Amino acid sequence: MPTAIKKTAKATAKKTPAKKATRSTTTPPPAPAKRSKPPAPAKTSRAVVPAKPAKVTKIKTDDRLVVQSNALIRAAHGLSLPEKRLVALATTKIDSFNLPLPGMSLTAKVTGLEYAKAFKLDRTTAYEQLAESARQLYQRSITFQEPGGQGKKAGAVVRMRWVGQAKYHEGEGWVGLEFWHAVVPHLTGLRAEFTKYRLEQTSALRSVNSWRLLELLQRFATTGWAEYTLNEFCTAMEATAAQRKDYGKIRTQLIEPAVAELTDKTKGGWPSIKVTPIKTNRKVTSIKFKFTPPKG
Repeated sequence: MPTAIKKTAKATAKKTPAKKATRSTTTPPPAPAKRSKPPAPAKTSRAVVPAKPAKVTKIKTDDRLVVQSNALIRAAHGLSLPEKRLVALATTKIDSFNLPLPGMSLTAKVTGLEYAKAFKLDRTTAYEQLAESARQLYQRSITFQEPGGQGKKAGAVVRMRWVGQAKYHEGEGWVGLEFWHAVVPHLTGLRAEFTKYRLEQTSALRSVNSWRLLELLQRFATTGWAEYTLNEFCTAMEATAAQRKDYGKIRTQLIEPAVAELTDKTKGGWPSIKVTPIKTNRKVTSIKFKFTPPKG
């Protein structure tokens, strides 16, 4: 009997480890569960995508268009450079294709931050210019020279305000403009006889004369050449009485500095602008421009 008991004990001892071995071989299955978690990297890669909205915002800013009637382009604007910046930036927020509803005024809001970004200025300078422009803009006038009728050398001179109201919100840093009712047809409802250009083209300009020449040329951007009578050019550029009498002063004081700034390659300038005075009986009566506008 003791021998039988020993055999049974040995058999039992052999069977017990076998069961433990079986359990140990069944424990590995958790490993595949860990491999099934790879979706986590996919979530991380999706979260990195927010770069696109920033690009879209930048494109919208660069694509802002200034749109004005050709009659307004030819007129004398009577604006300083900061005032010109404010008006131009405000017009980019207007629907130039559709007229406002009857009884509704044409308004636009410009913030100091927008002004600073559009014209590459520090915020302090931008807010100072914005406040001063809002104060002065109400006094500024547009001067049109109406075409003369039969037997008349020139038509009537028409003057109108830019805005009926301009208010600067101290402490909030923004300006609200309400355009003068007579100017509205020159800014909205435009389907023909208008000029448009990207506001970005003017961001680096430091002279209002350069800006005005840009507008006069941009009117004929599709042809690459423009011709203005000396009187038309002097009116648009707001030449002084002394300059009007002397083409040499018009050339050296108005045309050449403006052309130099517009073609400045460091400011992404125009590839070329050539100026040719046209004479009648030895006197300059017209100016012809041949140019290549910037792409875009």
